[in-house]
Amino acid sequence: MKVGWFVHGDIDGFFGLFVDNLLQLMLIAVLCGNVCGMPPELVYGRILPGAALSILFGNVFYAWQARRLAIRTGRSDVTALPYGINTVSLIAFVFLIIAPIYFETRDPKLAWQAGLFACLVSAVLECVGAFAGDWLRRHTPRAALLSSLAGIAITFISMGFVFQIFAMPAIAVVPALFVIVVYGGQIKLPWGLPGGFIAVALGVGLGWMLKWAGYPYFQPSQEAYHFAVHVPQSAVADMLVFLTNGQGWKYFSVIFPMALFNVIGSLQNLESAEAAGDRYDTKSSLLVNGFGSIVAACLGNPFPTTIYIGHPGWKAMGARWGYSILNGAVITVLCLIGGVTLVLKVVPMEAMIGILLWIGLIITAQAFKEVPRKHSVAVALGLMPALASWALLLIETTLRKAGSSLYDVAPKFGGDLYIFGIISLSQGFMLTCMILSAMMVFVVEGEFVKAALWTATAAVLSFFGVIHSYVLTPAGVQNRFGFGADKAFALSYLISSVLLVVLHYYSRGEEPEKTREISH
Repeated sequence: MKVGWFVHGDIDGFFGLFVDNLLQLMLIAVLCGNVCGMPPELVYGRILPGAALSILFGNVFYAWQARRLAIRTGRSDVTALPYGINTVSLIAFVFLIIAPIYFETRDPKLAWQAGLFACLVSAVLECVGAFAGDWLRRHTPRAALLSSLAGIAITFISMGFVFQIFAMPAIAVVPALFVIVVYGGQIKLPWGLPGGFIAVALGVGLGWMLKWAGYPYFQPSQEAYHFAVHVPQSAVADMLVFLTNGQGWKYFSVIFPMALFNVIGSLQNLESAEAAGDRYDTKSSLLVNGFGSIVAACLGNPFPTTIYIGHPGWKAMGARWGYSILNGAVITVLCLIGGVTLVLKVVPMEAMIGILLWIGLIITAQAFKEVPRKHSVAVALGLMPALASWALLLIETTLRKAGSSLYDVAPKFGGDLYIFGIISLSQGFMLTCMILSAMMVFVVEGEFVKAALWTATAAVLSFFGVIHSYVLTPAGVQNRFGFGADKAFALSYLISSVLLVVLHYYSRGEEPEKTREISH
């Protein structure tokens, strides 16, 4: 079979993945500059060039991996795993490691060095986790792996962008509806034009026409741009500051769950890709995932890169592996010339986000479609912790914008919102999604001992504070790790586990009775 490098669908896939990556780069520029006090020469001269090469490294590998799978299987519909900066780790590292150090010392360079250390340690832990990945995939039901992805897709991806779309209807609604209609209806456009490209072009056209007509819907970035080529530099010496003085290890309680989060998220994305028809080797995929973050840290980027959510959506768009190469190349060029803000001078962000909305819808639908029908209740149960995490984000954002904090207001909620239940369910939500969903799958199948093992796992994780446990501080909700961190949840899960074992033996006793009744 003759295998090329690009197809029409790669253009659509590129636009979607590029928008997602661009959003993360914008977050880095805004948060590092405005929150952590980092000067432009650090953000644009060190962090973004390092991010560029780590993103390029991963995109090229996963494109090569997909093309090799296509050649080996004789298929032409293989889609590469998407890859980029992990949003959750980005937010966690900024607000739980980098920003606190900056607020304490007012030294942005020291804060950046702490981020590099966190990225490196997280990446090494991911590489270690690669060797247990296959075992986890074999022993975890598909519903458990897909439900938390669906929860993230419908909340943090779809709903966030829905709000943005409907806040700016003049520019955003038409492109978003165009994407949904074209891809939902599987409409082939004239001359093979890619739907995502046309949607973005519509949004850009509407934005500029309204601007020229005097309407304030599209405001191009006012940040000055000066062309310069920023060559990536080694940051190993900066990274070793926290590795050698021991200060960085006190943030291990943040680094470890983020590394675990990345491993589990990557496993879920691999399972999602397999459900869509593309099975990739677990160990090599996770090792490259971790190594990409090591490259990032060594070149000055403190934010881990990872396998992205969205493979089924890009596949449905017709993307194969060329979209990954295009994304890596364009992101690299933009970062090396400091051109992230340059894009926003021309293209309204609202013109592009309809593609990401569609990706979120596809991933949510896949979680229900690619599992046995009777397991759909397990998927639904697994959505709930992600919904809690998203609700907590909305509440915290609202209070912060109102000049208050959750620390001050939480005791006043009473029984109106059960805010402490929202916080508990949101802590370690990806693990909780998996555990509740897996437990439900085995309950539905009548395998109560396996369900008991998953519930006992929740008891252990609760006891050490990996899930549910937290402390509410003036700085926000923080993880609480340690021996006996949350005894109430641990005891509740342990009792539930014992009850499931009792049900196992009870159900075994019931089977002979049913057999005798049938025989009579």
